Amino acid sequence: MIGEGIHEDALQHLVQQNAVREFVVGRDASRTKWTFSVRLGGPHSRLIAVRSRREAIRTWASLTAVGRFAEGLGVRGFAVEL
Repeated sequence: MIGEGIHEDALQHLVQQNAVREFVVGRDASRTKWTFSVRLGGPHSRLIAVRSRREAIRTWASLTAVGRFAEGLGVRGFAVEL
């Protein structure tokens, strides 16, 4: 899930346009928080993590919080990697 990151506002637009191929939630490097990533393009394209304005990769304290974020974007489902 390493990459340059995508800002939330850009992701919102891509979700509305049905341009996101896949959504994946996973653990951060410390394995204490959760990340949310997207795959754009073909099946062999890489995952791009959601970033915040201050952080290279946005994290959430719980899977429930990530779910609320995704639901707010209009995401209907995502894969979870433990």
